[in-house]
Amino acid sequence: MVKHIVMWKLRDKADAAEIKTRLEALAGKIPGLIRIEVGIDFLETEQSADVVLYSELADKAALEIYQAHPEHVAVIPLVKGAAIARTVVDYEV
Repeated sequence: MVKHIVMWKLRDKADAAEIKTRLEALAGKIPGLIRIEVGIDFLETEQSADVVLYSELADKAALEIYQAHPEHVAVIPLVKGAAIARTVVDYEV
C-alpha cells in the first residue's frame, strides 16, 4: 500500500472548500484509489497548511494511475491556481 499526502498553503482560504469537494469527488472513480480524505485547517497559524490531502492507494502503480487519471488531472488547474506552496510525501507501508 502507498500513502500519498499533500499539503497546500492557499492564496485565499476561501478556495479550500471547493478544493476539498473536487478532490473528495475522486473517490470511487480511480482504480487503485482505496481512500481519499481532505481536511481544511482550522487553527490558521503561520506554520499551518490550509488544506491537506490524505490518500491510500493499492501500490506504486496505482499512484501513477491516479496522477495521470483524467478525473485527477481535471482538478490540478484549480489547485495550482489557488496554491502558493505545496508539500508532498509518498511512502509505502
